[in-house]
Amino acid sequence: MQAPHIPTPAPARSFAQRFSTTRRGARLARLLAAHQLTEWGLPHGTEAHDAVVLVVGELAANAVLHGRVPGRDFALRLVHDNGKDLIRIEVSDTHSALPARRAPGADEDGGRGLILVDALAVDWGVRDRPGPGKTVWAECATAPRSLTHPSAPRPGLSGEEGPAGVRGGSGATSR
Repeated sequence: MQAPHIPTPAPARSFAQRFSTTRRGARLARLLAAHQLTEWGLPHGTEAHDAVVLVVGELAANAVLHGRVPGRDFALRLVHDNGKDLIRIEVSDTHSALPARRAPGADEDGGRGLILVDALAVDWGVRDRPGPGKTVWAECATAPRSLTHPSAPRPGLSGEEGPAGVRGGSGATSR
């Protein structure tokens, strides 16, 4: 008697790179993420590609503007899990300050990055990392979102504060 065939899930593919904590480093992180997504079969102009690239750009900009420690880099890690139809984005920096989503005034130029991350990501949060600093992570769907089955409201959308003062997403601080 033969054993039943159980399909093995496709292994998760990953990309990791360190960048200088400069605006040029944040731009390069975004461009290399876009290239990697195309290599993984998520072409430019698709909802998944554009959402991931925007989230990478926002998290990398936050690492450069708010997580900068002189002489230290920031790291980007992307993990593509076909089985879950997700791309996990992780941006690590060496600054200990946690990100805080805020409500900027209409005339302010900045302060909307985490609001965009919250709108585009399925989930996001912050976790500790080995050594100093933190890792801000987000997960974006690679399959089109269903318009007929909208997701339930997520915590953080009304400005509620999650554990450890982290706002947005599930408010989770680890994963």
